[in-house]
Amino acid sequence: MKKIINTIWEQIRLNPKKYFFRLVFAFFVIWFLFDDFGIVKRVRMEAEHRLLIERLKVEQKKIIANELRIQHAHDPDSIEKAAREKYNFRKPGETLFIITDK
Repeated sequence: MKKIINTIWEQIRLNPKKYFFRLVFAFFVIWFLFDDFGIVKRVRMEAEHRLLIERLKVEQKKIIANELRIQHAHDPDSIEKAAREKYNFRKPGETLFIITDK
């Protein structure tokens, strides 16, 4: 083990610039990849951004559907539809079938 360390140290003493630049380059690559503004964090942030955009689209569709329900809230047909779908109301003499998704 001591022989290996002495050999490495001898190589470093013979070519200090080469090993210095290799060390600086290695630190630069590590900094470039893992810093606060590095590539790894950038990829994570892009993935999160895409996920948030998809959630935004879904929520906007829900908002549009709710706005349409609000606009048609005073129609007798929409009130009956809401009562039947949401609260499982039925007219006298009707049979109610409830189908649930699993």
